[in-house]
Amino acid sequence: MTTLDLTASKAGLRRRLRAALKAATPEARRAGSLAACDLLRCQSVWRDARNVLLYSPIPGELDISPLINEALAAGKTVALPAFVAGSGVYDAFVIRHLTDDCAPGKFAIAEPKRSCPRLDLNRLDFTLVPGVGFDLTGHRLGRGQGFYDRLLANIAGTKCGVAFDFQVVERLPAETHDVRMNFILTPSRCLRLSP
Repeated sequence: MTTLDLTASKAGLRRRLRAALKAATPEARRAGSLAACDLLRCQSVWRDARNVLLYSPIPGELDISPLINEALAAGKTVALPAFVAGSGVYDAFVIRHLTDDCAPGKFAIAEPKRSCPRLDLNRLDFTLVPGVGFDLTGHRLGRGQGFYDRLLANIAGTKCGVAFDFQVVERLPAETHDVRMNFILTPSRCLRLSP
């Protein structure tokens, strides 16, 4: 498949999966988010993690916000991604309180304020990764700008893709720079993937 074909294929999948997300009712998204959080709480990979990178959900994404506050209360080191304008990439910054330490960032997504300390990416044990879609081999379909791919490329710890069940497809078009997930978390399952 040529680069042009890959780009077109990914764009088509993004449209289809975004339409499915838009069609899901707020109640279904809320129930799915609660179920996924409950499922993750049962996983030893989550319970044992000490340094975690989570994300601030945008409308339509699976909402993992309760896990942020629970991780803070449990004494985990919690980081969120923040855009670093000088380098044009995202990096991980530690928060101690979700509302006090965050403000709208580059894409109007809540990010750690510049006063929050940076966390070295090689210290992360566990990362929850949002996406438009995932496949059963761990490939991720992002929003198309590559910001998360560049962040994930520097993280050695466990990476767990987070999505609603209908966002998981059998196979996504993948490129050599695409970073694969170790797990996929949905409201109905937590899949451990082969390396």
